[in-house]
Formats: sequence, C-alpha cells, structure tokens
Amino acid sequence: MSPIYNFSAGPACLPDAVLKQAQEEMTDWQGAGISVMEMSHRGKDFISIAAQAEADLRELMAIPENYKVLFLQGGASAQFANVPINLLRGKKGADYIYTGQWSKKAIAEGKRLCDVNVAASAEASNFSVLPAQSEWNLNSDAAYVHYTPNETIGGLEFHWTPETGDVPLVADMSSTILSRQIDVSKFGVIYAGAQKNIGPAGLTVVIIRDDLIGETVSGMPAMCDYKIMADNDSMYNTPPTYGWYLAGLVFAWLKKNGGLAAMAEINARKAKKLYAAIDDSGFYANPIDLNCRSLMNIPFTLADAELDAAFLSGAKEAGLMTLKGHRSVGGMRASIYNAMPEAGVDALISFMADFEKRNG
Repeated sequence: MSPIYNFSAGPACLPDAVLKQAQEEMTDWQGAGISVMEMSHRGKDFISIAAQAEADLRELMAIPENYKVLFLQGGASAQFANVPINLLRGKKGADYIYTGQWSKKAIAEGKRLCDVNVAASAEASNFSVLPAQSEWNLNSDAAYVHYTPNETIGGLEFHWTPETGDVPLVADMSSTILSRQIDVSKFGVIYAGAQKNIGPAGLTVVIIRDDLIGETVSGMPAMCDYKIMADNDSMYNTPPTYGWYLAGLVFAWLKKNGGLAAMAEINARKAKKLYAAIDDSGFYANPIDLNCRSLMNIPFTLADAELDAAFLSGAKEAGLMTLKGHRSVGGMRASIYNAMPEAGVDALISFMADFEKRNG
C-alpha cells in the first residue's frame, strides 16, 4: 500500500513509531495486564508515566526549575480565559498582539475579564507581515503581554521573541511548540494544545513561572486556578490520561531522534523545499512576507481557484490528505509538523509540479 501523508493542521499526524508502540501496548501496558486507558490516574503505573513525560519535556525544552509544567484539559481556548484569570493579579489591563485568527480569539476572551490594549496589529497588511516591535504600543503597567508565535490558519510566524521587560510574556505556542529550541526563561507563561506537535486532541500543556501562580481573579472556578492544578500535580480532577501517555511517547521519540535541535534542522529543510516549489512557480503563490513565513503551516493558492477541487481530489488519490485551506482564507494549507516525514513533503512537491504541468 502506498504511504498516506496527512497534512492536517490539527488534529495532526503522529509519528508512526509512536502509533506502533501505542498499538503494541494498547491492551497490556508493560505487563500491567490493562490498558493505560483503564488505569487509575492515582495509581503507581500512571503516576510513573506522567512523571516520565514531564521529565522528558523539561529536558527537551530545558525548562528551568522555577517553572511548573501542567497537563490540563480545555485546549488553548480555555487558556485564553485562564491566563487573565491567573495573571491579572489586581491589575486592570493587559497587552495583546493581533496577528490572525487565534490571537483574535484570545483578545475576545481577554476582553471578558480585563481592559485589552491591542498594542500592535498585522491587520493593515491583511496579516501578511508582522508589526516590528519598534511599532508596538506597550503599556508598562500591563499585567502581561500576550502573543501568538505562529498563526496556524494564516501561516504567519514570529522568528524572534518579543522583549517585554518586567511585564510577563505569554505565548500561545499550540502550533510551534517543540518545533525548535526556545529560551523558556523569557516567558511568563507558555501554553499549547497538544493536537499538533505534542499528541492527540484533549490535552493542553501549560508552562508557568512559579511567581505567577497563586492569585486568581476573585470568584473563579477551581478548575481555572493554576495553583490548584500545580499543587495537585495536574490531577485535581481526572486528567486526560491516554493523551498524557501518548504525549510522553512523543517526547521520548523526540529525544531518540536528536531533540529539538534536530527537529529544527529538519523542519527548516522541509519548509524551504515547499516554499521554493511555490515561489519558483507561476502557478502557486504564498501571501506571507518572506521574513514572517511559518515553518509549520504553509498556505498557498492556485492561479485559478476553479482548479482547487481538482487539486484536492488529485492530491487525495495520490495519498496527500487534508490539504484544503481554512474556510476563512481558502486555497490550500500544508501543515508540516515534526511528525510529517520529509518524504511526505517531497511527495507533495512532486504532485504540485505534475498538477501544474497538466493544468498550468
């Protein structure tokens, strides 16, 4: 059978080795006689799985000791609310950087709880160019500065980390976490839905500096309190145990394959190839400024939108799945996260060249 390559933006493809290990352990985890899905989250077996997953993530990202790592539920969307709930700490407002659909949603949720200052926006360029930090209107009294390092839908990525002084920097890293090395110490909070570079949907990772825990907005539910979650090792309630286990397998796979330095090199090479195929063609186009292009989510359009359906149909027949662009922007989108093998990108490029030859 010919290989199938899944270019979905999320839930995204997982490493074959991880899926095979999970298959082998599905009904009997390492001689326990039961599946991880059947384990008590408070039993010694699952606690060992959880502890190893956290240790491996800390090693991969070089997370400092003064940061808590939480494995939660609710996706990144829940953190749109949890961030102001936990970080306002008596202040009235926060700064947000508006660069696309996901930062827009974070801003909307932030407005429910605080005064939002949109300190910079990419709207004037139709979200094709990031605003330079020299243009940002930051408030020195803001509770935090929130940004989205990679806009999954639009394909706009920061290749630099903003400087915010003493104001905590908060990042929604759902579609860029683990794709390359970052300096965690520059952030107050990092959060990410798992369903792109970590594991299956249902798990959310939150990395938060210790001094930002412990003072929530009054009257908020316990499930929104990072301190309660940290004090209970992310097990205040029953966590998404199987998702946590699979994330642990992904972390181990990353370590085995050279860690984030190796992933960064591979990801850069995959993206360079695909962007070159787009740019060298008069048939395909990418709207994003060269300095702001995402390495994870690559949108592109065809010269004639009437050919979109034929492109998608032909791609599916060739084993290239889920290439349709988000409904808000149209066209195509290839998401090439860590688990997408380079062979998948090569297959897409080959199909694109053939399709252009036949239809250009």
